[in-house]
Amino acid sequence: MNQSQNSQIFSDALQVPTCDTVTIGVIGLGYVGLPLAAAFGKKIRTIGFDTNNRRIEQLTSGIDITDELDPDDFEEAEKLLFSSSESDLHECDVFIVAVPTPITKSRTPDLQPLLAASEVVGRCIKRGGIVIYESTVYPGATEEDCIPVVERVSGLRYNVDFFAGYSPERINPGDKDRPINKIVKVTSGSTPEVTDFVDDLYRQIIDAGTFKASSIRVAEAAKIIENTQRDVNIALVNELSIVFANLGIDTNEVLDAAATKWNFIRLRPGLVGGHCIGVDPYYLVHKSISTGFIPDIIRTAREINDGMARNAVVRLVTLMVGRNFPVNGARVLVVGLTFKENCPDTRNTKVIELVSHLRQWGMEPDVVDTWADPRDVRKKYGMTIGEVLPEGGQVYDAVILAVPHSDIVAQGAGRLRNLLRPGGVLFDMKAAFDIADSDLRL
Repeated sequence: MNQSQNSQIFSDALQVPTCDTVTIGVIGLGYVGLPLAAAFGKKIRTIGFDTNNRRIEQLTSGIDITDELDPDDFEEAEKLLFSSSESDLHECDVFIVAVPTPITKSRTPDLQPLLAASEVVGRCIKRGGIVIYESTVYPGATEEDCIPVVERVSGLRYNVDFFAGYSPERINPGDKDRPINKIVKVTSGSTPEVTDFVDDLYRQIIDAGTFKASSIRVAEAAKIIENTQRDVNIALVNELSIVFANLGIDTNEVLDAAATKWNFIRLRPGLVGGHCIGVDPYYLVHKSISTGFIPDIIRTAREINDGMARNAVVRLVTLMVGRNFPVNGARVLVVGLTFKENCPDTRNTKVIELVSHLRQWGMEPDVVDTWADPRDVRKKYGMTIGEVLPEGGQVYDAVILAVPHSDIVAQGAGRLRNLLRPGGVLFDMKAAFDIADSDLRL
């Protein structure tokens, strides 16, 4: 079928859709899907769908445990309906898939959430429908892995009976200065007409503008290298921190000096977790290896960043031994569990590995986080955490500031030092305080 025939079918099937006539279904209401659904729900009839009934009940009551939406956002999204019933999705003309794309224990792509969402789309999509994927994947996943599922379940033909687009998510959890409408959106579609439609659709909610990619594969690749590039850059800084630690030089002082040059990329060493930077490069590595090429820089960067929790504990142990502190049985307070500061998200947090390495050395770690949901932590990791800093008492041999939430940092280094035994170690992993206030920094 040639493109002109394809375009005619598209026009006939959709009857030249406009944003005023379509109903959008957003599948997956996490950190990505919820802000997206709320943004569309302010202008276009939108159904926010999630299989988690408790999540739907909370959102219907105006409660967002991810802290991405404010009460005003719920009120302004007058055209948004929250639902866990697939039957409501049958009303939709456009489906936007925003589900997680995690990795397995062997660090390979886990497409099950994405494929399950594609089955939902297949059961609900009708002739002329459009499915847009936002989940981060390797180039080709949309059309090679997801679309065949939609075809199989729906009985419809791709680019004949239904169409697809890809617009990668660019949500930065916890970043109130860069909400969804202020971040440029990359758009793409399976035909030129679909590309225009997808781009027009997102322009309704994105004040920063959009960028049309030439194909779905290009848009997929653009997204995955955003996080891969950042992962590689952080790996360089993390490796430098190991080098400088061996030389007895504070890495952060070196970075402060180097950053005085205009073209120096300023990053800090630290743990690299979360659902993006710590995961997405594995998708690209997997796809590259399937073509016969092993991407050494990307793979090595992942190894360096994945090893930083172990390296941090070794540095702590070395300093404690140097101070004649017994390591076995030492009490350690780990402050912060989420994968980044000022965010309640604990997915793929490397602090869990930090705690595990402490225990392997015979230490007894307590964990406190002022942002994380203790119930969620117990469910995910089987760990009990505190919600506030202990009141005082010199009971800890070491305090590790692993995640510098602003409310913790605002209390000052002295607040953490008051929890230490005389001679105890304050390990400021992200250099939140001056070097004079800390005993150890990455």
